[in-house]
Amino acid sequence: MKLKILVGSMTHTAGHVAQAIQMECADLVSSVEIEWMDGLDIHVFDAEKSVDSLFLVCISTYGAGDVPDNAQMLFQSLEAQARYLGHIRYGVIALGDSMAHEQTYGFGGKRFDERLQDLGAQRLGDICFLDSSDGTLPESRGAEWCSAWIKAALTQAIQPGATGSLS
Repeated sequence: MKLKILVGSMTHTAGHVAQAIQMECADLVSSVEIEWMDGLDIHVFDAEKSVDSLFLVCISTYGAGDVPDNAQMLFQSLEAQARYLGHIRYGVIALGDSMAHEQTYGFGGKRFDERLQDLGAQRLGDICFLDSSDGTLPESRGAEWCSAWIKAALTQAIQPGATGSLS
């Protein structure tokens, strides 16, 4: 199984989280690929590119609940070029600051999650929210969460007829 981490960020914090995940989880999957969302569109999810893959959307929230600038093209293409993505299994790490943006905390990740689910993609597990105002390092928390998430996804993948959320 491959892990493809799609990174959307304005300040590179999500990129640092993705790098920590790559180091922490390299032994759990056959490969970990980090891909910044710059210039990506819905074709990143094409069936031939996503065989035996888990996707992880690792994304910050910008401004009043928007996705970061580098993620706009991919986000917009999920609507403009909409197609069924039932073959996609994914997770979401949503970065934000609940103290500064209480009403829109984690919306970058929430918006991607809603759009992917609308297209039939299957989110595995809950969204991981990393709050910059809680005093912990997002890199270590994200890597720890992702390690457990991958282990649960791999267990689910070998169970006959297993689909949907992780327990």
